[in-house]
Amino acid sequence: MSTGWGVPGPPRAEVPGEAPATLEPAAGPETATGPGAGPPGATTFSLEGRAAPGLYWLGWILTVAGLGTIAVAVLASTPGFATVMLLVAGLVAVGLGLVAAAGSQGIERRARGTAGYQGASPFLVFAATVPWTVLLSAAAVLPLAGVLGDEAGPPTTVVALLATALVYVGLIHLLVVDTRALGWAAMGVVRPSLSTVRELLVGGVLAVPIIFGAGLLALVLSQFLTLPEAVLPPAGDALGALLNLAAGAVIAPIAEEVFFRGFATTAWQRALGPSRAIVRGAIFFAIVHVLTIGGDTFGEGIERAAFAFIVRLPVSLALGWIFLRRGTLSSAIGLHATYNGIPLLLAPFAPLPA
Repeated sequence: MSTGWGVPGPPRAEVPGEAPATLEPAAGPETATGPGAGPPGATTFSLEGRAAPGLYWLGWILTVAGLGTIAVAVLASTPGFATVMLLVAGLVAVGLGLVAAAGSQGIERRARGTAGYQGASPFLVFAATVPWTVLLSAAAVLPLAGVLGDEAGPPTTVVALLATALVYVGLIHLLVVDTRALGWAAMGVVRPSLSTVRELLVGGVLAVPIIFGAGLLALVLSQFLTLPEAVLPPAGDALGALLNLAAGAVIAPIAEEVFFRGFATTAWQRALGPSRAIVRGAIFFAIVHVLTIGGDTFGEGIERAAFAFIVRLPVSLALGWIFLRRGTLSSAIGLHATYNGIPLLLAPFAPLPA
């Protein structure tokens, strides 16, 4: 079976031994005790019928307590060592809580025999990456910034991206691979070979017209919207330019493709089908990339975020399409790396909109 996107449809049955959907009994009073039964929201905080009630409870308690602790730290009138420790404790609690919640969700889906994908939601796994990325990045970047005297230069950017990549891979392994919801091979992660080079080139070639189209779109949008600031810091010298290229064209593409295409798009393709997976993955990817965009005023921040979101949508859709079409992450990484890399290489001669 294929779809209008030109990619194969999902297998009809993803769970061995699963009965056809038409044989599912209608939920009656005797079966309406599991989580999610009854009016929407009625069982959100109920432990009745859950496959892992302790893990579910722990996820809620730690997440709520952690968010409260972070709020206290942020609102503290006299920032100091105690405030920092409070903030760290809050981030750890939220991180543990979200990991527990994701684990509980995966167990619940397996217990219910959910068809297609039986792991934690990509949205929830991404949420779990945020506090751990902040903690690991701070632990790695702050000492380096102290030595270099630069908190936002190319070296610290590279280290922060490496920390992000480590968190992405670590949580996918813990919450998805170790639980057997998906394997690395199913997510398009394979051993490098000659075919890997070919797929990288295929993606790189496809990136060229997309860069051209995105440039025209950015030119049109710039007449109505405020351009966002550059994502990467100023290079300053040749070494800085090389580090920015490594960050933007190597580290970021690999880490983001593993998470957003390898994991998220594969999970949604199995659960929803290729077309919806591509669209949902593209919107998710574009939204994540505008979360930290701001401005001098609220209106300016909205304009910058809208600009970045719209400009990223075409490449986001192309990344999802080529990943499912080619069945390997290499093609998506090649497209992503080229899309990021060419503007970085051309920036000293003809700066392009971010």
